[in-house]
Amino acid sequence: MTSNPGRPLEFDPDAAIEAAMNVFWSHGYEHTSMQDLLEAMDLSKSSLYQAFGGKQALFRLCLAHYADHFVGLLREKLATAPSGRRFIEDFLHTVLEDVHGGEPRGCLIMNTASEFAQSDPEIAADVARSVKRFRDTLRLAVERAQREGDIPADRNPRVLASYLVSSMSGLKNQAKAGVDVRTLRGVIQAVLRALD
Repeated sequence: MTSNPGRPLEFDPDAAIEAAMNVFWSHGYEHTSMQDLLEAMDLSKSSLYQAFGGKQALFRLCLAHYADHFVGLLREKLATAPSGRRFIEDFLHTVLEDVHGGEPRGCLIMNTASEFAQSDPEIAADVARSVKRFRDTLRLAVERAQREGDIPADRNPRVLASYLVSSMSGLKNQAKAGVDVRTLRGVIQAVLRALD
């Protein structure tokens, strides 16, 4: 983040990034205008450019903020979960909360992967790093479940973690497409059976 060292910021940068993240998450990068961002962040154009360096730089900060928040949340939940298997079950069932919470938005990281399709190397690298962080957290959960005897020890934890990332991405996309909760529950049960 760039700023003029001679003048203190007159707004909360974290709150501004959170507001921008929600706009990008709802509309995607291409369909988010500068005016949308300025209104959501309650900033002037000059303040946005001075503090964040423009739309693309701001978007990259939002991706990092999203990943930091959700990876941190997942790691906290894994640390306090009664078992690794239970953590995985709860993780998959969060997609149902998206449905009950209103209009599902999917995963910002996966939405970005679909929108950019590797056309922007910097953002593609950001997405790859974020996906790896999610996958690494799920690998820790699989390894814990293996130690606890809830997933066979001979299964490859990296492969299963990648499977869980792709499964969650698919579930979120189905929720965005309006698939009903009963169907989503059935898919979740099928994913969990594949871990046995």
